[in-house]
Amino acid sequence: MMVRALALAALAFAVSTAARAADPRYPNWPCAQAKVPEISLAAVWAGPELGDAESKWKDDSKVSALVAKLAARKTPLDEAEKSVKEFLAGAADKTANAKLLFAGLFDTLNAQRSQVMSGLERVSRKQREAADKIREETIQLQALQDATPRDDAKVDAMSNQLIWETRIFEDRRKVVRFVCEVPTAIDQRLFALGRVIQQEME
Repeated sequence: MMVRALALAALAFAVSTAARAADPRYPNWPCAQAKVPEISLAAVWAGPELGDAESKWKDDSKVSALVAKLAARKTPLDEAEKSVKEFLAGAADKTANAKLLFAGLFDTLNAQRSQVMSGLERVSRKQREAADKIREETIQLQALQDATPRDDAKVDAMSNQLIWETRIFEDRRKVVRFVCEVPTAIDQRLFALGRVIQQEME
């Protein structure tokens, strides 16, 4: 009974995930949040046009180093905002440096976001494959349990295998639920830092 309950829970999740993928463009997107493939520049930046800053920010070693620090999720947001203010306060050309800094953040955080989203869709595909395997093995286990004579050793082996596979499935499900929050957190980080950069330019 326990094995069957675990298997049914895994299958119910697979069905709910499939149903949630309402947008046919992204059938493997596992999150409740709508998939937005890229952050729109206009949504997070109201400052001057970035121009060649979009390609030149990597050439400035100070900007590149600061972008890496600001983009890292381990850097607390308040610390990141303070670093932005300190950097721009000491800049000879505040506007030029602000544009380079934001261009770097926009580029880096968009890339991070794409990487996370690709990972989520990859795991979602694995989950569907795992759900199919669990479904097939549950049917096989049912047949073994109903067989006469019954091979208890085979029943036990398949039961243990199903329990193990379903636990892995459930662990992945929990990770997916957590990681689904990451793209939104990246959006919020970019918006917050973009706002500070623009304020420092004024």
